[in-house]
Amino acid sequence: MSSKITIIGAGSVGSTIAYTLAHDEIASEIVLIDINKEKVEGEVMDIEQGTCFRSPVSLVAGDYADAKDSDIVIITSGIARKPGQTRIELTQTNVNILKSITPQIVKEAPDAKYIIVSNPVDIMTYVFTKISGLPENQIMGSGTILDTARLRYGLSEHFQVAQGNIHAYVFGEHGDTSFIPWTGAYISGLSTDEYYEEMKAHGKEVKPLDKEAMLEYVQKSGGKVIAKKGATFYAVSATVCQLVGLILAASDSLATVSSMLHGEYGIEDVCLSTLTLVGPNGIQGKVKMRMNKEEIALLKKSADSLKEVIAQIEL
Repeated sequence: MSSKITIIGAGSVGSTIAYTLAHDEIASEIVLIDINKEKVEGEVMDIEQGTCFRSPVSLVAGDYADAKDSDIVIITSGIARKPGQTRIELTQTNVNILKSITPQIVKEAPDAKYIIVSNPVDIMTYVFTKISGLPENQIMGSGTILDTARLRYGLSEHFQVAQGNIHAYVFGEHGDTSFIPWTGAYISGLSTDEYYEEMKAHGKEVKPLDKEAMLEYVQKSGGKVIAKKGATFYAVSATVCQLVGLILAASDSLATVSSMLHGEYGIEDVCLSTLTLVGPNGIQGKVKMRMNKEEIALLKKSADSLKEVIAQIEL
């Protein structure tokens, strides 16, 4: 697959994305950019010395000018929350970093599709959409794709069924107000409750699904990984590379990316995750999945929570 992908930020997430793109032969040219020149050069050396086991790939420890003609730009830059730092303080710091990056990268790659991974991802996606001047179809945040992956893994473990048979999603912000619209959650065409009854009828030892516990598992997984190893980067990198594959594919797919809403579900002027049509032309629109009134209320609550943060930051 011939494609040029630029990654801004060579931290744990950015460098793991670069490695995965190279190893899985998703990209033919990868540019890695970071303010720490020594580190980015080391990351590129480490990755490229294992490329003899795949088709030829170009890896560059570069600068913004090297991003020219990129098909996709992935932005992972940002800092982690420090002790005593408020969420708003962290958000403003990362917004400021994004504001410094945006004009430089957009100048060099105005036609690229942009994937925002920096946290808080919904706020960063909103800011980039507002300040970049690019068409909205070119911009998406990684959103709740990772949350959705965690949900499908959790359901797979609970019901002992392959993840490929599970169609369930996490909506809202990538954060505390995310939720699972169980109305649209299916395992091989059956609701989770129906699937449980079907498995019982087949003599399977399956426990009833505690939906609140499953949501807590999804929301708390990242924190647990960070507590044990200091950071999360394998799963998020896998989900971002999956999104890259969707953009480079020949047809559209559905994914829970974060993007601007314009009246869908009665929500406007905020970026969060719902089912979205994504493909070679970027974002092609929202797909309104069936949800009940309670679930729509949860989506609006998530939007309101994000808007409260947006109101307190300087764009």
